[in-house]
Amino acid sequence: MKRRFHPILRLVMAVVFGTGSLTQLFAESKDKKKDPEQIGNRDVGSGVNFYSLEKEIALGKQLAQEVERSAKLVDDPFPAEYINRLAQSLARNSDLKVPVTAKLIDSVEVNAFALPGGFLFVNTGLVLKAETEAELASAMAHEIAHVAARHGTRQASRGQIVNWASLPLIFLGGWPGYAVRQGVSLALPLTFLKFSRGFEQEADLLGLQYLYKAGYDPTAFVDFFERMEALEKKKPGTVSELFRSHPNMSSRIRNTQKNVQELLQQQPQYVVTTSEYRELNQYMERRLNRRKAEPAKTRPTLRRPPKGGTEPIEDRDATNAESDDERPTLKRRP
Repeated sequence: MKRRFHPILRLVMAVVFGTGSLTQLFAESKDKKKDPEQIGNRDVGSGVNFYSLEKEIALGKQLAQEVERSAKLVDDPFPAEYINRLAQSLARNSDLKVPVTAKLIDSVEVNAFALPGGFLFVNTGLVLKAETEAELASAMAHEIAHVAARHGTRQASRGQIVNWASLPLIFLGGWPGYAVRQGVSLALPLTFLKFSRGFEQEADLLGLQYLYKAGYDPTAFVDFFERMEALEKKKPGTVSELFRSHPNMSSRIRNTQKNVQELLQQQPQYVVTTSEYRELNQYMERRLNRRKAEPAKTRPTLRRPPKGGTEPIEDRDATNAESDDERPTLKRRP
């Protein structure tokens, strides 16, 4: 019977006794990220990181509080609970080592983002544009993958190594120079929202596996990419800048299709959508239509009195009302 040693022990043996290939050992470790059966038994967040998990959670909580102060959250029980429940389902089938919480932001911008420590935010615009629950889940799985792989704090740590003199000001209690403004007027460190090409590709790889492991049709990942690409071509600016800054969409589609074919075993059935998701989508549509039907809020009109200055129309002397209501008439030159 062939004995199998712990990977670290095998690495030591390779160095000391010359047994096996270092390249092979590293390749075996890396391949775990491509095996959905290893989910939960692999450390996808390994790498240089100056933040402990405890500090990462505390950091994420601080940033999430900033989001909640500056964004309008949807607190209606049905959509709020649905989004958080979907996030929990994906989290149970992921490599996460931290608890996850998900909240819904009232914004038509198509976007979702995750903060270090397991804080996930989804825009209502994304719910409206995703046609199935599996498509919505694919976007959320991608963001959960960023958290599981600790991309935010790993990227911040890389920045500290590259330029030690410019330590992110989290250590000093401030964020000058690190702000990015989104459609919901958020001011958050760009370091924790916008990732390198390599990290984005890894989030696609891991998120696809989480989606699959949770029982959803993995091709929804491709469908979602294609929908985002079509939306942005049809109406530029509809999709969040963070989504647009991801690697080229065509290459992401090709890579995901390849991963579906090579890494995932075909299952007899998948979840594509649910009646609850259809109900959520219709609920969001009705909510949006009601808002569009509401009359625009008008501010008090100010008019210039004869002697200069301004005064509210409702405070004007009634004797001058008739003459003041006359408006200039524009005439076309002959």
